Amino acid sequence: MKAVSSPESPFVGGVGSHCVVALDKGWAIPCARGLAVTFDRLPQRVSLITQRFLKVGNRRAMDRYPEDIRKKGIKQEIPMTRYTEERDCDDLEQQPCAGVELVIKPREKDLGEFSVRRLLPVAGRHMVGPWIFFDHMGPAEFPAGKGIDVRPHPHINLATVTYLFEGEILHRDSLGSLQPIRPGDINLMVAGRGIVHSERERPEVRNVDHVLHGLQLWLALPEKDEETEPAFYHYPQRDIPTVEVAGVTVRVMMGEAFGVASPVRTFARTLYAEATLELGQSLKLPEEEERAVYLASGRLRLNATEINASEMAVLQAGEAVELEALETSRFALIGGEKLGERFIEWNFVSSRKSRIEQAKSDWRAGSYPKVPGDEEEFIPLPE
Repeated sequence: MKAVSSPESPFVGGVGSHCVVALDKGWAIPCARGLAVTFDRLPQRVSLITQRFLKVGNRRAMDRYPEDIRKKGIKQEIPMTRYTEERDCDDLEQQPCAGVELVIKPREKDLGEFSVRRLLPVAGRHMVGPWIFFDHMGPAEFPAGKGIDVRPHPHINLATVTYLFEGEILHRDSLGSLQPIRPGDINLMVAGRGIVHSERERPEVRNVDHVLHGLQLWLALPEKDEETEPAFYHYPQRDIPTVEVAGVTVRVMMGEAFGVASPVRTFARTLYAEATLELGQSLKLPEEEERAVYLASGRLRLNATEINASEMAVLQAGEAVELEALETSRFALIGGEKLGERFIEWNFVSSRKSRIEQAKSDWRAGSYPKVPGDEEEFIPLPE
């Protein structure tokens, strides 16, 4: 069963390590702050109903409860008819228990030379804080003579972030930037009013067998900064701060967390950190308006919810969340302040649909600047 929070669809919530899963022909009582209440057809029993939560439920469903429950609220098992189902949180596909709002499973995207696992955007969850795009690329193994060749293409109204676990990418852009990025470095490219870039490899890398593995993310810019001047920033590994937290080494790539601040430029309140937990280690996560944990490798428990490699857990606002490693696990923590609605089409992101249409027209017309040293090729606008 796939769980999503919609009056027309299943909705799942939970208390501790148990969840009550149910549907009732479109009826739903929202789950909040540890309450597990939803309906499937006619439930046999529902756990921990209180007046406070009944008030926000479907009125017809509420009218089915005994009068004393609706007036006073109780904490007990309520006998009804049939079809209630209780499951451990680990069994739930999309809507886990306390502290976790949603678990996103990756979609494989074939980019030609290699494939990526895409986590954002997805239906029902376009952003986490200012983050609007999240790809996990590789690990991709290339024989000598092969490698990545991402031809020049444009961006507007966003900033791209590239972070590698293994390998190297050669960045070029229309500002004249030429910068290899290596594991531990951060490349931040601010598209602003418009930029063109390519991603290739140096001959020294391409001419031998090699591996590429890393993350590529996009940040939506606040509306006041969408048309800022384009810029490129490179931060070497030595400039990215680390901090020891309960025996865990955490790197804070962007924003502030665990008492340290990254020098990487931000435009809105932004969080991006990564760490590796060994079996049995745990880590309490810092609070932020919106947060998500991406598991690059291993297996983690987040409060009562387990996630596997290549899954992203979107966390509930205001809830304390502690990670526990069920095996050696490498994860990224992203988040920040919630921005307004954004539109995304191809490589363009904006708060205005008209701006995306203008960007498409400009690229089609060849109005963008060329990338020095990579002027001959480009990716055409998908039609």
